[in-house]
Amino acid sequence: MAASAVPPPTPPPPVAWDAGDLGCGDLVLELRMRFRELPLHTVFELTARDPGAPEDIPAWCRMTGQTLLSSKHPLYRIRKEV
Repeated sequence: MAASAVPPPTPPPPVAWDAGDLGCGDLVLELRMRFRELPLHTVFELTARDPGAPEDIPAWCRMTGQTLLSSKHPLYRIRKEV
């Protein structure tokens, strides 16, 4: 008798936030607060128009252990890992 395959859990739906022109300091603080409430593996779709975001968002992901799935300024997709 073959064991029935159990499908992997369905990831939570993406969460989106348009941060507008919010600058680095305020942006990363707000990201931290928003990520605190998310379930693991949630994909977070961020729109950040600040000119420093192309450097700030990848650095924030590395420092916090999140996965940057895509980065095409001003759109960023981040998966919550911790």
